[in-house]
Amino acid sequence: MTEILQALKNGELIPFIGMGVFYDTKTEAGQQIPYDSDSMILALNNGRAMSARLMYEYSRAAMSLEQRKGRPFIEQMTNHIFTSSPYAIPTIYQWLKTIKPRYIIDLNMDDSLLKVYAEEEHFLITGVSRIMGGYDRFIVYLFDTKEKKYKHVDKTLLSSMLPIIFKPLGCIVPDKNFIISDADFVDWLTEAMGGYAMAPFLKNYREGKKYLFLGVDFDRDTFRMVANEITLGMSGGYIVSQNKELTKKEEKFLTSHKIEKIAMNINSFIEAV
Repeated sequence: MTEILQALKNGELIPFIGMGVFYDTKTEAGQQIPYDSDSMILALNNGRAMSARLMYEYSRAAMSLEQRKGRPFIEQMTNHIFTSSPYAIPTIYQWLKTIKPRYIIDLNMDDSLLKVYAEEEHFLITGVSRIMGGYDRFIVYLFDTKEKKYKHVDKTLLSSMLPIIFKPLGCIVPDKNFIISDADFVDWLTEAMGGYAMAPFLKNYREGKKYLFLGVDFDRDTFRMVANEITLGMSGGYIVSQNKELTKKEEKFLTSHKIEKIAMNINSFIEAV
């Protein structure tokens, strides 16, 4: 475990965070922060389950809700999930605050990770989809510590001189861009395969890196495809996952990407490291 900690500190191992880190996180009002596909669907649909076909994956359910109630509804509900009531920053983010990695990938759409870096300058890259006027499916921001706000900057300014937070599925701040429905993912993945979902600097920076997957579920094709595009050129890594029986597709993905499974929950992993 000591080699994992050292690799995180020197930038050889990149944290890659998913919904699972919210497993035991509830708001002060007692609401569960979504930690998997099912809980995200319930949160988007006011606590009500949907048909079995739509419950298969939250992007399907979100697409159905968007078609029936409009895009603004999905955006408002997603924002509401993470802003309606305060909640504690999950343990994994608190732990990462003691390390302050120079580059982190976070699939979550809330601002927990941004709070970790709130006292220092950093770049924030958020994913976008279904936009006109260009192919890029990301926006680059620079955090101004004096004004305490994010400012849009050109992608050519990205560098390793400052920490980089990459939130490919969007974020509630600063512009509430979310990749959540089927149409969003199809658009983002299409452009990702064309090379337009990653800033040029990151395409070079990621070469040969390893990744530490925390709270990421590869049970569905969508997230395997997202992870595959983001980590092109990777040289292996680890996934922290409790002892659950993996599907053949999951096993194949982990094997083909040389990802070693660490069979323990996140809290136990943090204690071990």
